[in-house]
Amino acid sequence: MTDPAAGEAAQTAGEQFVIELLDRAVAGMGGQSRTGQHEMAKQVARAIETGNHLLVQAGTGTGKSLAYLVPLIAHALESNKPALVSTATLALQTQIVGRDLPRLLKNITPALERPVKVALVKGRSNYVCRHKLEGGFPSEEPSEGQLFFLGEDTSVPHFAAAVGGPSSQLGKEVVRLREWAETTATGDRDELLPGVTDRAWRQVSVTSMECLGAQKCPMAAECFSELARQDAAEADVVVTNHAMLAVSAFEGLAVLPEYDVVVVDEAHELQDRVTGAVSGQLSVAMIHAAASGARKHTAITVDALNSAAANLELALAGAQNGLLPNGLNDEQLDCVDQLREACRAALSDSKGDSNTTADGGRQLARSRLMLILELCERLIAARENREVVWFSRASTFDPGQGYSQPDDNAPVLINVAPLSVAGRLREGLFAGHTVVLTSATLAIGSAFEPAAGGLGLGGDGAPSWTGVDVGSPFDYPKQGILYIAGHLPKPGRGVSPEALEELEALIKASGGGALCLFSSRRAAEEAADALRPKLDVTVLCQGESTMTGLVKQFADEPDTCLFGTMSLWQGVDVPGGSCRLVVIDRIPFPRPDDPLMTARSRAVAQAGGNGFMSVSATHAAIRLAQGAGRLIRSTGDKGVVAVLDSRLATERYAGFLRGALPPFWATTDRSKALAALARLGADASQ
Repeated sequence: MTDPAAGEAAQTAGEQFVIELLDRAVAGMGGQSRTGQHEMAKQVARAIETGNHLLVQAGTGTGKSLAYLVPLIAHALESNKPALVSTATLALQTQIVGRDLPRLLKNITPALERPVKVALVKGRSNYVCRHKLEGGFPSEEPSEGQLFFLGEDTSVPHFAAAVGGPSSQLGKEVVRLREWAETTATGDRDELLPGVTDRAWRQVSVTSMECLGAQKCPMAAECFSELARQDAAEADVVVTNHAMLAVSAFEGLAVLPEYDVVVVDEAHELQDRVTGAVSGQLSVAMIHAAASGARKHTAITVDALNSAAANLELALAGAQNGLLPNGLNDEQLDCVDQLREACRAALSDSKGDSNTTADGGRQLARSRLMLILELCERLIAARENREVVWFSRASTFDPGQGYSQPDDNAPVLINVAPLSVAGRLREGLFAGHTVVLTSATLAIGSAFEPAAGGLGLGGDGAPSWTGVDVGSPFDYPKQGILYIAGHLPKPGRGVSPEALEELEALIKASGGGALCLFSSRRAAEEAADALRPKLDVTVLCQGESTMTGLVKQFADEPDTCLFGTMSLWQGVDVPGGSCRLVVIDRIPFPRPDDPLMTARSRAVAQAGGNGFMSVSATHAAIRLAQGAGRLIRSTGDKGVVAVLDSRLATERYAGFLRGALPPFWATTDRSKALAALARLGADASQ
């Protein structure tokens, strides 16, 4: 439920202390007091005191990280219990720990009863595994840089000839990783600059399933991951990510310290991030790899596994990509059941006894078997547990075209994911914890219900919650224009010639300074190729350099344009004249063939609701708002958001989508948009 009058309640002593700390921090950082930031801090403090869940929309420029960190710190010191912050990405995690918290603590620590301890918790595979570095785990793929050690001096690595030895790119990366591992205090991959490829990182890390565990690993006392968890157990504020939150909520595993309050930042991402973290994929190749590893490292007979793989491959022959509304057919289920029993037998045979020495190879082999067994269990019980099953195939990268192409000849992949994560989040996250969900795009219009429902706060038996929009310090009607190109034809495949002409006119009017967001990598690349010969400004395109490098060049050069995909929509923060035009090529609806979205839409329709509005339109509204939100990043910014999708002006659902956008001054008049851009371009050139 929402409570628009929540901010009118009397201020408690706890809220007053929080506001005093916040004011101290803002003044120390040279900032200005913001009404929305004050209101958010009070609302978070009130939610913590009452135990009532809170959804708070804080527009760009509010300063929401300080607004939730200050009350969290105050609560942690008072209760002597850790408070949790969960972010959408590892990058945002690093920003909070590396920038936001240090600046905050520098200014408020003199007013606190004791120093505040902060810890960062990531998944185990984000840390170097010391045991693997010392040869405790075999490489299953010699071609990926298996390390060999000669003599007693294990500090000198030698590499399989298949990768060209230490002089190969992979070899050089692994040598650098080993040298870095000797000096790093954390073993955290994000602290390695410059970074290395995923392929190289796999040579020095293990997943949680592959890990021997603290009780068996001979190097547990020096384990970077275990040390990070120990730090978290003693911390006041623990920063983690949505994937770890999902593992804790869904699996009940003790990957996080016990906590009573959690703030979920970028909460609009939580449903998708949690779904991704608990989705699974099974292939025949996985089974053969597991059988090979079991035979090699546990010396068991794997005939049953190989036989089950062969039968499943036959049962999948000719399968078409797409959603399976009723799950696997009887023949396929029989094969999965056969595979399940083969995995159970192999796990039993490979277990060893109490005297068996801890063996990385055995653990690696058993972890693969356990993963396949878990997937088999899920596929067999999919209908009963309301999980979605679909077939897909891997894509191949076409160097000539520069993007991935579906490969119809590739082996079938069986995918499984929960139809909804709401129930499990209600049980594993909201029950027993006070949860604050915040984002710049959490409500559609003034309604928080769509977001709340997808996360487990809707329907019968849902816990109570409050929804508050603290606004934004920006004057959107005066700072920005929303131009909808209502005269263009409805979008088809790719970017239409008419849309390209419109985009060319917009960029020429503004003299560059355009962030152009496309529905696909292919569309971005085709638009860049088509417009570069026609424009006198530099056009950068995603994939041509690192994201950091592209964004820096875009920010440093006022007339440069940057073309990219949806992944850019949250990653670009460029205040000032360098971003005076944001172009969105089409409404970001889910792909029509997205199996999970299709299944969720059908489920809503079967329950009597509107599947399109509840799933597809809600998904599009939030992402459209994220894209439009790239334009105004400071009080001095001005610009135009141009949407080249006429449906935002003509369709019945258009008002719903526009309700999620900042309240720009809106127009469909092309001449007014071009004139405004011309003025902005002239100002930027001065």
